[in-house]
Amino acid sequence: MRRKDLLVKSRILALAGSVAIAAPLALGAATSAGAATTENPPVALVDGVTAPIYDYADAIRETVWVTAPDLDGDGVDERIATDIIRPRELDGNARVPIIMDASPYYLSSGRGNEAERKVYDADGNLVKFPLYYDNYFVPRGYAFVAVDMAGTARSTGCTDEGGRSDIESVKAVVEWLSGDGVAHDADGAVVDADWSNGKTGMIGKSYDGTLANGVAATGVDGLKTIVPISAISSWYDYNRWQGAVKSFNYPSSLSRSVASNRTIATDCSARLNWMNDNDGDETGAYTDFWAERDYREGTSYDVSKVTASVFIMHGLQDTNVKTMNASKWWDDLGEQGVLRKMWLTRLGHVDPFDSERALWVDTLHRWFDHELMDIDNGIDREPAVSVETAPNQWEQSKTWPIASARTQTLNLHADGTLMLGRQDRSTASYINSASLSEANAVRIGANANRLQFLTGTTKHDIRISGTPTVDLDLTHTAPVGQVSVMLVDYGVMDRVSASGDGAQTLSTESCWGPATATDDACYLDVAKRISSTELQVVARGWARLDGAGNHQVTVELAANDVVVPAGHQLGLVISGSRNGVVAVDTAATTYTVGLSGSKLNLPVSGPMAGFGPGRLTEKDTETLSPGTLADLDETVWPGN
Repeated sequence: MRRKDLLVKSRILALAGSVAIAAPLALGAATSAGAATTENPPVALVDGVTAPIYDYADAIRETVWVTAPDLDGDGVDERIATDIIRPRELDGNARVPIIMDASPYYLSSGRGNEAERKVYDADGNLVKFPLYYDNYFVPRGYAFVAVDMAGTARSTGCTDEGGRSDIESVKAVVEWLSGDGVAHDADGAVVDADWSNGKTGMIGKSYDGTLANGVAATGVDGLKTIVPISAISSWYDYNRWQGAVKSFNYPSSLSRSVASNRTIATDCSARLNWMNDNDGDETGAYTDFWAERDYREGTSYDVSKVTASVFIMHGLQDTNVKTMNASKWWDDLGEQGVLRKMWLTRLGHVDPFDSERALWVDTLHRWFDHELMDIDNGIDREPAVSVETAPNQWEQSKTWPIASARTQTLNLHADGTLMLGRQDRSTASYINSASLSEANAVRIGANANRLQFLTGTTKHDIRISGTPTVDLDLTHTAPVGQVSVMLVDYGVMDRVSASGDGAQTLSTESCWGPATATDDACYLDVAKRISSTELQVVARGWARLDGAGNHQVTVELAANDVVVPAGHQLGLVISGSRNGVVAVDTAATTYTVGLSGSKLNLPVSGPMAGFGPGRLTEKDTETLSPGTLADLDETVWPGN
């Protein structure tokens, strides 16, 4: 018996009596080079999950450059840098599944809460993989693959803000891993992925998770599951909100940013200028530019092609990649019959490894075991959705929004009330102020620059679950107008802070897997910022209003799932505030709302009829506690 065979056998025997052995492929029975197989490596199961029986320090670490088509128009195929770590014991003996994190950030802003970057030695060998995926999963029989998206780090080409270059460069690596593609090592020799069993699971936060969504929407063979964390499913819905523009020339700015520190000098100015010329900032319209970058129903990629299972994770207070990107992706995947799972936390743009570390790693571990190792651990039979409806208060359900949620219609009245039933056939007006702060917009009291409508006091807890919408009958005289809408929960309670995405890095750390001298597998712990606040903006939405005159518009607000306790009041605030978008009307224009044609449509579970008299006064919101409101005007990238 070969030394590697003996090593694997000895490790399995050492665990005998406490584990189950799953070895669908006998050692030494690997199939021919380049051919994909669905068989799995030998593993040991402890408490139903794969145990760490393979040596991390001695694992094979290698870099290849996968060939992708010419994606930047220079007539030369792209070379996509692909860093790999895999169990040495299984080399030539058994094939392994792959966990992949493809990213544009490996040498630019870094990955994770601590902004880790890839580290290479003097010979160009990778000695540190960012994040914990390699440390944790390689000893359990997986390979980990870290891909530099085209135009970033050590790959050729130009970045494309979610377009064809981004997606096709990563897709090429998935294809190579399943036996359909070409790769070379640093010396130019052809390299086969003869160690891969052709099953890849993609994971990543923000841009990384967005790449996973996009590659899944190509329908590429070999991609078995994706875990998009705080990810984009339509770049239009990241850069826009019903025609309202997040910031001018954002696609080129982001593309330029993620290409920083790349090792291959490339003139991408033509691509960046093309993006500026075609991003449609002037109108905010959904054009061919955005259709190429739409993974739900775009021209190049769409949800009907998805065959991989999908485990979505998103923060319900994410003001960077807003919840529309998760909620609509979830709905569309369900319509296609895709196997789905979803976590929704109360934080912002935060990885669950930092907010719910032990539970997240355990859940992710079971998901990958099920989807990539074919281990029947029952995770597919558990409730599909877990939602944090209040700080550290989790609810599970089979569906989302929850089945008991029903749309309740609340009508707007000229006296500032928001109520079920009777309509008001009068009008109400406000004077546009693009400089109106969100704090002044939500405070109780008279304000000529916004309209505010309040319910009575809730007598029972209610749960908002889904996507609220607001129908508006609006008239204005500006050449181009805008409207901003906020749904607010008024009432003092402990909430996850809106500042810092609700997360605070601690001085302690925890370790997740074996280490080497250059990769310690240890990460600073993170705690939730929970504080008492006077109110919370539950959902926001904006819309561009082209042309003077009357507009019948439905403003879609951000999806949420949150409990509003008894004793609170709900508020609807309507203004022209620019918070979060570029102001297109900066004049003191009068906007008139026809109240009979305006209403709030609220998906809610719980008794809504039981409102008591309103108790709020100006004093209740005169001073807002730190962390009550997010800074929506800060320029952010969909990154760490």
